[in-house]
Amino acid sequence: MTATSGDTGKAAMAGFADAPGTEIIVFYPKDGVSKVQELQMTTQTGANTHVVGIDGNFDDAQTNVKHMFNDTDLRARLLEHKLQFSSANSMNIGRLVPQIVYYVYAYAQLVKTGEITAGDKVNFTVPTGNFGNILAAYYAKQIGLPVGKLICASNENNVLTDFFKTKVYDKKRSFKVTSSPSMDILVSSNLERLIFHLSGNSAEKTAALMEALNEHGQYELTDFDAEILELFAADYATEEETATEIKRVYQASNYIEDPHTAVASAVYQKYLVETGDQRKTVIASTASPYKFPVVAVEAVTGQTGLSDFEALDQLHELSGVTLPPAVDGLETAPVRHKTTVAADQMQAAVERYLGL
Repeated sequence: MTATSGDTGKAAMAGFADAPGTEIIVFYPKDGVSKVQELQMTTQTGANTHVVGIDGNFDDAQTNVKHMFNDTDLRARLLEHKLQFSSANSMNIGRLVPQIVYYVYAYAQLVKTGEITAGDKVNFTVPTGNFGNILAAYYAKQIGLPVGKLICASNENNVLTDFFKTKVYDKKRSFKVTSSPSMDILVSSNLERLIFHLSGNSAEKTAALMEALNEHGQYELTDFDAEILELFAADYATEEETATEIKRVYQASNYIEDPHTAVASAVYQKYLVETGDQRKTVIASTASPYKFPVVAVEAVTGQTGLSDFEALDQLHELSGVTLPPAVDGLETAPVRHKTTVAADQMQAAVERYLGL
């Protein structure tokens, strides 16, 4: 059972479709993903796949999924039917840990190509919503990877930027639907794991802060490991800055970024100006522009009013990159999943699918 902001859900279903002994249920914000992302999910084959749009945002989906995982009565009823929940998104540490490999591999490639010498520190800039990917980079450092700075890049849902600058996490703000929907998150689940380390690996202190977040919508970090916090830098990119960065990078290198990568790239440019840090920096590119063709084409050409599939054709012409198999054919693929529910009806949908 997974809440997705657009990417994890499709990947998980593709992996588990028709896997024996498995049902996979994916919840996504109905109006919070791109058309291509939605079609990738709603056209997914597999008798055991279930896709549900919710009338709410990703935070609503994730909160209700967490509630179901922690519902002891529901857990008991599942066991009666010889069922058990698992999650495919990064609140499951088993999904997060393999991401450490990205950073070790990227570092090894820099050594292999002579960009750096083994032992040199490298910065990583990561587009960040649920905080899992950049937390994996932190864990890579903990196992010995030479890391200088971890630059946390947010879109206009900039709750993480404010946290790293003020030590106050405040989710009491308007939720914004942006061109980088996988980062449209105000409650970053994996930050709780970093808070645990910042608090001296104290479960009690961490639990108290999370309780304050649930009850009051915010918490303030007052007693923390300054060395860990010093590792992170943070900033955000506006919608205008994101589009400008897509165009700038295309004009400079003929490479088209997706909007999430563009957020990271724009934030890195700000970091560079602010700090003058010339250390070699890797920007984590986390999605294909083919998932966001309208955003990419509009940013590069200024042309508006294109449908997603008109934009896909133009994106192919602009980039010279072959249409990925995961996107090719979506326009004519039959939509198999059409269910939409209110956020507070998610559990009822799960019970219906599982026959509880």
